[in-house]
Amino acid sequence: MPLVLVPTPIGNMGDITLRGLEALKNADAIACEDTRRTLKLLNFYGIRKPLFSYHRHNERARAEEIIGRLERGESIALVSDAGTPGISDPGGVLIEKAISRGLEIDALPGANAVLPALLMSGISAEKFYFRGFVEGSGSEVESAMRGLSGIDATLVFYVAPHDISRFLASAVRALGDRRAAVVREISKLHQEALRGTLCELAASCGQRDLKGEMSLVVEGSNGEAEGGAPEPDWEKLARNMKKSGIFDKEIANALFASYGISRNRVKTFLMREETK
Repeated sequence: MPLVLVPTPIGNMGDITLRGLEALKNADAIACEDTRRTLKLLNFYGIRKPLFSYHRHNERARAEEIIGRLERGESIALVSDAGTPGISDPGGVLIEKAISRGLEIDALPGANAVLPALLMSGISAEKFYFRGFVEGSGSEVESAMRGLSGIDATLVFYVAPHDISRFLASAVRALGDRRAAVVREISKLHQEALRGTLCELAASCGQRDLKGEMSLVVEGSNGEAEGGAPEPDWEKLARNMKKSGIFDKEIANALFASYGISRNRVKTFLMREETK
């Protein structure tokens, strides 16, 4: 098999399959995002193979080089730093070129963050739409998510850790306050699934300095709202967040970030609720 796409561990070294290890052992060379990361994996399993870089910045130029090697009869294994190459990682350009040149490829099943995040979210996995990373400014991210608001399937996103609070706020504005889960550090020591509504998650994540790779899973549309989020019942949201043990300040910040509701207005409402 000239070109083999090999999923690599996303956390635990045991994530790799026996077929994946066999493909790495049998390859003439291995193309990888970061040779240092891949070398650690190979050393762990006692594999010695030539490595060369294949990443976002050299993907197109290096793809032509790899095609030439494949046409000369070499077997190349393609890996990313973690997970399945071509899924929110480099690989798509090479796959397309290889197929257009009539070269045989094989994609091995294995590690990825999408399915574990979806299953650990507790939200329906019967139908889902994987969007991956949404890049751009806050307004661009919100616009992209608004375009997904009418999809009646669970939505799955990849989110950079430094963007999680902003991303959740954009999701609330674009999608409404749906059930959701933030699943982070999948297959690693500090694996965690945070569940609630988007607004609750925006508030709770704002109180923590979350690190590591993250996936956001959001409940699909129920058909009631099209073209954007429904007008929020912010008072109901505030009550639910209060019942969840979230501080008034954080509730006020989350509702202001998500809906533009005055912080003082939210705090006043919560004070009145306490006197009832």
